[in-house]
Amino acid sequence: MLVVDHLVYGAPVLDDAVDELEAKLGIRAAAGGQHPDLGTHNALVGLGPRCYLEIIAPDPTLEAPPFGRPFCLDAVDRAGLVGWALGTTDIDLAIARARAAGYDPGDPVAVHRTTPDGTALRWRLTINALMGGSIPFLIDWGACEHPGHTAPAGLELVSLRVEDPEPDGVGRALRAMGSPVGAAGADRWALTATIDGPLGRTVLRGPASAGGLTRERDDAGQVLGDLQDDLSRDYRPRPKT
Repeated sequence: MLVVDHLVYGAPVLDDAVDELEAKLGIRAAAGGQHPDLGTHNALVGLGPRCYLEIIAPDPTLEAPPFGRPFCLDAVDRAGLVGWALGTTDIDLAIARARAAGYDPGDPVAVHRTTPDGTALRWRLTINALMGGSIPFLIDWGACEHPGHTAPAGLELVSLRVEDPEPDGVGRALRAMGSPVGAAGADRWALTATIDGPLGRTVLRGPASAGGLTRERDDAGQVLGDLQDDLSRDYRPRPKT
């Protein structure tokens, strides 16, 4: 069984979302850095020892990649939950197990973030759910320190509820991936996180926008295929010098 690594909270403007969440949760998220290859930047706040909330938004100083920013952020018009990740220490094994159980989360790709002090952090993830939605992606931090260790503390994720119009299919995918969270039926997909903090219990919901986050799965598959091709090309192994 894997664990919830982090929740993704999409927003049109990063600073506005950080202010809004500080008022709701009582803890201010710290700047995470830029994702140069994705055209985004983020801020982080801890939700436990190995769990955190990522607030992500388009970075106006970076160009959007050809395949568009992840989680349909260019179409987000209000802040809210747009996705989530399951953590693993062996992403290749986790992918193989998911495939053997009937769900293919896609191949892993390497991505990176540049912190405010200029440090480059690198990790690997699957891109199956970077469009946003009820099915998580897998993430392996490798040699990097887990962000939950360094993000501002004081909050705890109590529960995560996943809803989808196709709960049976999503539930099978979640079980195949080793998710501790199941799926419930609903008219549209939604994520609901219950969080305890200094201001008491708070509920965060998503999706962030009705526009751009409800693409048909067939269309999303084509976009994800293009995204995987581009990222794999950008991060192909370089010869040693």
